[in-house]
Amino acid sequence: MTNTLRSERARPLAGAARVPGDKSISHRALMLGALAVGESVVGGLLEGDDVLHTAACLRALGAEVTRRDDGTWHLFGRGVGGLVEPADLLDMGNSGTGARLMMGLVATHPFTTFFTGDASLRSRPMRRVTEPLARMGARFVTREGGRLPLAVVGTAQPVPIRYELPVASAQVKSALLLAGLNTPGETTVVEPEPTRDHTELMLRAFGADVRVEPTEQGGRVVTVTGFPELTGRRFEVPADPSSAAFPAVAALLVAGSEILLSNVGVNPLRTGLYQTLREMGADILFENEREQGGEKVADLRVRAGRLKGVEVPAERAPSMIDEYPILAIAAACAEGTTRMNGLAELRVKESDRLGAMARGLAACGVRVEEEADVLIVHGTGRPPVGGATIASKFDHRIAMSFLVLGMVAEQPVVVDDADSIGTSFPGFVALMNSLGAAIA
Repeated sequence: MTNTLRSERARPLAGAARVPGDKSISHRALMLGALAVGESVVGGLLEGDDVLHTAACLRALGAEVTRRDDGTWHLFGRGVGGLVEPADLLDMGNSGTGARLMMGLVATHPFTTFFTGDASLRSRPMRRVTEPLARMGARFVTREGGRLPLAVVGTAQPVPIRYELPVASAQVKSALLLAGLNTPGETTVVEPEPTRDHTELMLRAFGADVRVEPTEQGGRVVTVTGFPELTGRRFEVPADPSSAAFPAVAALLVAGSEILLSNVGVNPLRTGLYQTLREMGADILFENEREQGGEKVADLRVRAGRLKGVEVPAERAPSMIDEYPILAIAAACAEGTTRMNGLAELRVKESDRLGAMARGLAACGVRVEEEADVLIVHGTGRPPVGGATIASKFDHRIAMSFLVLGMVAEQPVVVDDADSIGTSFPGFVALMNSLGAAIA
């Protein structure tokens, strides 16, 4: 049975909360812990479905991965090049990040690995990862269009490459850097514009040799040296800025609200949404800024207020690609038009997020225009009508975004299948209701 949720007008949001750990960092902490020598202890790990699938797959590859009663995760790694052939399929669930990074991890090991996932993941393109990994020596057998299920035939003699990303992608970059760990010489990725750098920061923290150099065109050249000795370490995962976006935008929109979100990751390559919201007039303060395991973190204080429409440049997309659905909700309540550019990547997320947002907003009485890579939202400065039932298409960010809209809309909003929320934000409903939402 699917989990249908109904969200209605909220009272002013108040209080403090901590959203779950950063999903991107959680995947990478587990993977590098599985490659490190000795014990790694990870606190604050996101225990959502996506990350739990990654943990299960690393166990299948020979790493020791356990959760203690105090909530910490303990890993005893295999060392670089020490993973073993899994006895069964690796099921990545709904996680595109987990699948693409894991392909890089096994591509330079001399064994065959079979990958699958849920219906949504099996529909998503993997060729952007398989093509450069094939240049390093791995072979792939895939369904039409490079989709899962697929087989990775790892190479015993990997070749280092210099690869220029055709489109900025932290997942492709990370997959190649992870493959480069078990490859002689230097593996280099050239990105046209900077993408989230969690992999580079964490590789350094575990002891790898990573160089990052700017290009004259505004991008970056990232190089990893093969065969490092990664050493187990303690690591605390900051709260996910993408998850924090949902209560933050809700607090901006529900009159009279003020909330504090603690220990949120504010890596500059992940804060495009907060920059955009501030340009719209949002009252968002980063308090107690500090560094934690190489990552910048802060406490976010958010107060309600009026927002105005803005134009969001295409070059900002890599720093907020997961946050456009909730930004569209803010835009629907803002005064004036918001134009979001450079959104082609949203067509190949867990769903066609661009199309899903346009249809859902229109059903809630918001005037929208949709182009190939552009979403234009015409806000009226007041809450939308709402009253629609939204088909989430098993997309957690679509589901959570429209539940936030229901908190401010004139009529309740229903999401037809909210089970997917558990992939990134377990406890979402309880946290939101604790602040003042009315989701049931």
